[in-house]
Amino acid sequence: MAPRQTKAPLKTFPDRTLVVDNGAYSIKAGYASENPNPDQDCHIIPNCIARSRDKRVYVAAQLDECKDFGEMAFRRPIEKGYLVNWEAEKEIWEQSFFDPNSKLRCDPGETNLVLTEAPNAPQALQANCDQMVFEEFEFAAYYRCTGTSLQAYNKAAESTSRISELPVECMLVIDSGYSHTTVTPLYQGHPVQSAIRRLDIGGKFLTNYLKELISIRHFGLMDEPYIVNEIKEKVCYVSCDFQRDLDRTWKHRKSDKGASSLILDYVLPDYDGQAEGSARPHDSSTAAKMARLGAASGAGSGPKEDVFPLGNERFVVPELLFTPNDIGLKQAGLPQMVMQSLAAVPDNVRPAMMANMVVVGGNAQIPGFLERLYVSPYSFAALKSSHNMQRIGNKAVITS
Repeated sequence: MAPRQTKAPLKTFPDRTLVVDNGAYSIKAGYASENPNPDQDCHIIPNCIARSRDKRVYVAAQLDECKDFGEMAFRRPIEKGYLVNWEAEKEIWEQSFFDPNSKLRCDPGETNLVLTEAPNAPQALQANCDQMVFEEFEFAAYYRCTGTSLQAYNKAAESTSRISELPVECMLVIDSGYSHTTVTPLYQGHPVQSAIRRLDIGGKFLTNYLKELISIRHFGLMDEPYIVNEIKEKVCYVSCDFQRDLDRTWKHRKSDKGASSLILDYVLPDYDGQAEGSARPHDSSTAAKMARLGAASGAGSGPKEDVFPLGNERFVVPELLFTPNDIGLKQAGLPQMVMQSLAAVPDNVRPAMMANMVVVGGNAQIPGFLERLYVSPYSFAALKSSHNMQRIGNKAVITS
């Protein structure tokens, strides 16, 4: 009689799991725990390699040490939402996760990895990612998924507080990030692939558009992506009545008192005495205009300030998320994307999707973003009578 073969023991996974949301602008990473505290457990790391005008190179979190962002050049490993440059990403990961001084330092052989990607990523890029994780970094275990699918496990987006009730059965995730904007329906935590909709406009596109407007009208800031991104975050907003605000700011109409509240003066940083730019109420006096002209030409006395007014630039730029046709981009705006996505899901789950919408991403932090979604006749008009929209932390949800 042949000897009985013994079964190979089941492989046990390490107790430590590193969750990495590998975004185009920043990496959100932390270790999984039963009682997570987002403020302490989650770390936000710039996903870039930057070079200053004095030729100093900053990798990932080293960017926090920089004091002068003038003419800063950035190299980002993610383009259009997809990881295409593992040479740069490897250097960023090594500094963020394997450096002895890193807060998230880990031993890959004793760590599980949960890594996010954009929806509908090309198969070749997925295979390349798998190869890097296992062969280059040698993590013990690895799970790759879309970033939006993890929202179904977010207790903040659901009334329940019991993990056993997760994932949420039905959810519609609106994710407007740095590279693009997507609308993803989730069923039992899995994306409904045929109903995913994408808009090729994100925070990077908005920043580049604002650079062009400011460079044409005021100062040449085409080589200042960091400063322009800072301007966008501080002064831009989404208008709920675009035509009204556009008429108010047209040629600085003095007859409309409401126009004065829409126009701001922005003071550029000089990185000597002022490390950050700042916005202040617009001064339309002749003396202020002469002071701005004097600063631009180098004439005049007193402290020099590079100041310029911002009017319709404040809301024309984020308007592209809702009406990309304004610049000739033949894609549906965000409200139409929501309707197209809902129309593509089965009829029996559509009401549940409409009752549980989650808005995430950096662009969702632009003032007026949620209000514009709520008043849009294309997407949320039918929800007004029975649903409310509210913000939870850095996210927003619509609940019944």
